[in-house]
Amino acid sequence: MKKSILAIAFIALTVISCKNDKKKAATGEEVKDVKKVENVINSYKANVAESVVAWKGNKPTGSHNGVLKIQNGIFDIENGTLKAGEFTIDMNTITCTDLEAGQGKEKLEGHLKASDFFDVEKFPTAKFVIASSEKKDGKLHVTGNLTLKDVIKSITIPVTVTEDGDSATLKSETFSVDRTEFGVTYSSKKFDAALKDKFINDLMEISFDIKAKK
Repeated sequence: MKKSILAIAFIALTVISCKNDKKKAATGEEVKDVKKVENVINSYKANVAESVVAWKGNKPTGSHNGVLKIQNGIFDIENGTLKAGEFTIDMNTITCTDLEAGQGKEKLEGHLKASDFFDVEKFPTAKFVIASSEKKDGKLHVTGNLTLKDVIKSITIPVTVTEDGDSATLKSETFSVDRTEFGVTYSSKKFDAALKDKFINDLMEISFDIKAKK
């Protein structure tokens, strides 16, 4: 088994096209140029049934957590680093795992999908496309472009890459994404100071575990 650690400064979730023309990120940072996955035959393809994206949202009175499923994903590994790759997340699969059915689970999931949050009817997918990776302080930093609600932002993520024969795993450390930079402003103190302690934190905690095969 061959293992290498990748760590980061991220999206993650990505650009809709892989053109080389420059676009501006939500924060004014320049979105990175990305590379297409070239060797499709030998590339790793995500097993969507076994792969998962985990999320956690926090507020003064507690937190909620859950999962999302990926719709598809493909990536290339070269010398233990991620050469290229792209992943599509199915926003309709957002699920809360800390609440039971009939105890607020359906209400929360419905709100997360609603127009004042992720608006999954209009924006059914999110995407992350790898732009580059580099080793720094003994770790590998992977940078890519995340697209969520048609807003693109360049981010960097801490990931562990493991290869074992024709199989590979991409597993990230927990990283944070500022939802307000992607137009998700519901109950944000940044946009409504009158909320006092009834706000939801702008930063969402994200991690992913992607299983793949050639």
